[in-house]
Amino acid sequence: MEKTAAAPSVVAPQYRALSVGLVALVMLQAFEAMAVATAMPVVARDLGGMHLYNLAFSATLAASVIATVLGGRWSDVRGPLPPIATGVAAFVAGLLLAGLAPTMELFVAGRFVQGIGMGFTQVALYVLVARVYPPAMHPRVFALFSAAWVVPSMVGPAIAGFVVENLDWRLIFLGVTVIVIPAALLLWRGTAGKIAAGVTAEPASGLGRKLVYATLTAVAAALIQYGSALKLAGLPLLAVGVALLVISLPKLLLPGSLRAARGLPTGPVLRGLAFGSYTAAEVLIPLMLMNERGLTATGAGVVLTVGALGWSAGSWIKGRGMIGNLAAIRGGAALIAAGIAMVSLVLVDQVPLAVAYVAMALVGLGIGALHPTVSVLVLEMSKEGEEGDNSAAVGVGESVFTVMAVAVSGALFTAAAQNYAAGLAFAVALAVVAVVLAPRFVHSSAPGTMEEAAS
Repeated sequence: MEKTAAAPSVVAPQYRALSVGLVALVMLQAFEAMAVATAMPVVARDLGGMHLYNLAFSATLAASVIATVLGGRWSDVRGPLPPIATGVAAFVAGLLLAGLAPTMELFVAGRFVQGIGMGFTQVALYVLVARVYPPAMHPRVFALFSAAWVVPSMVGPAIAGFVVENLDWRLIFLGVTVIVIPAALLLWRGTAGKIAAGVTAEPASGLGRKLVYATLTAVAAALIQYGSALKLAGLPLLAVGVALLVISLPKLLLPGSLRAARGLPTGPVLRGLAFGSYTAAEVLIPLMLMNERGLTATGAGVVLTVGALGWSAGSWIKGRGMIGNLAAIRGGAALIAAGIAMVSLVLVDQVPLAVAYVAMALVGLGIGALHPTVSVLVLEMSKEGEEGDNSAAVGVGESVFTVMAVAVSGALFTAAAQNYAAGLAFAVALAVVAVVLAPRFVHSSAPGTMEEAAS
């Protein structure tokens, strides 16, 4: 059983500045990610760049995958602070470039630089948690991370919409820039005396090859994301993207990941399946509620807000140690599957709309319990000096599986003559696979378990 209840509070005096800095930094990056989706139509129209609309999203994803791989190893070798500092600087530079961009091409370049900053920062923050907070506090810290993403998902689109309609879309990017720097300084102050400087691991001889594979994976994910939006015209791009992914992805995950080897290797696949299921459903559900049940965009957004609140509740429950690891992961995946299946019932006119709200609360509760638990266990299973590499593998797995989940569910939706049930059924199937795989991840016999005898 976890001993979370006996651990110090994350806002205890010795951790307060660091915790507040961590949450502020994550929240700002999350807000930018949520707000940009709302602002993008206006941005593309103002800059005359509708033809580059999808690339503005793909560029960030591609850069993030590359920076996640590099940042993970960098954190293991030199500690988490250098990649965090570099990531914050890149994120700020990208925000400035996007906010001041006179053309869509420069805006996309700014989004790419933002992706580099986010990739460096996010993976290094995981290593920072492992190096500074005692293990008993990890569930609460990752619950804070989840909350830092949930709050922007609730208020980010509304704030961005107000700014776009009444002020200037550029203020979204420039405004975040002003707040990021104080947050980073607060985090830096909170680490004083808590992290030893210097090399913590030997440099990896294969890092160059890994970066090549990371680049190929990023290009593959971008092609899949971009190609899936083009329907039949995008099939060549999808084919090339999948081919590249088959070559590159296994080199970035942990040995045994794609066969779900017991212990640590299953982590990237498990989180990718769960988050991919959640995201694929989130893409289809608002469209379904508006087109099939006549909800307004605001009404459909409230359904997603309920899911975000469920995520926060699930993270809080796990962070307080109220449920065990296996229950959080297997039960969380089961709730995701059950919730998405339940929301599909709303396609029947006789089913009350209230079912959608209850269903999304269950989905949010499930991902909220599962997501931070995988992060905690990856750190616990990792050998010292490998936390960054392993966290990077989880980040890459989550990103790539999510892109694939959205692409496949969207393709099924289109192929079935815009049948929402077809796309949502695929999302349910992903979550069911996560339920099956959960015991293989949690039942690890030792830190760093890699099923060596079977490898």
